[in-house]
Amino acid sequence: MVKFSIALLSAAALAASALLTSGVSVRAEVQLHELLFKPKAEREEYLRQNRKTSYRMSNKSPIRRKVVKFDGYSVGTIVVDTSDRRLYHVIKPGKAMAYGIGVGRQGFTWTGKHRITRKAEWPGWTPPPAMRAREKAKGRILPAYMEGGPNNPLGARAMYIGSTLYRIHGTNQPWTIGQAMSSGCIRMANDDVTHLYNQVKIGTPVVVRR
Repeated sequence: MVKFSIALLSAAALAASALLTSGVSVRAEVQLHELLFKPKAEREEYLRQNRKTSYRMSNKSPIRRKVVKFDGYSVGTIVVDTSDRRLYHVIKPGKAMAYGIGVGRQGFTWTGKHRITRKAEWPGWTPPPAMRAREKAKGRILPAYMEGGPNNPLGARAMYIGSTLYRIHGTNQPWTIGQAMSSGCIRMANDDVTHLYNQVKIGTPVVVRR
């Protein structure tokens, strides 16, 4: 049973962001939901190294959303550019709202054309069997299911892409925006994913490109 408080683990996970930007060597893929399920010895060591630094979780993106020129797609289309680490939502001819995103890490990138098939507020998280097996091999035991809420890795909103396992979803870990760290899902800061969620409908076209 995890004996550490969510608040303390949140602070420790956020500390990783500051250490990364300061040049201190630390594993970039450390995230709150992973830390929660690490072996006890790893949790204790991570907290011991980072407990002196206090940070707060944030729903805001380090990459400010803005309207940009954008041609070639019909109004309403969502275009995910994994190379630019941007999601473009076409709002009128020649214009799109651009959001900073986190994308799949090496080995988990993909491209394709789909549609939004489902939307959910504060979605629950069901890690797929392959992910649970992969993490178990690293000594991390993921839950079969995790209720939605502020500490859920899917964040405040989720938009499900076609019949794939992938989603456009939120996160309260803003240091992951602009990075390639996910298992294939498109990650947005909670403020941004809520903004996008309110603009799109079921059936919205989604194009994922490199």
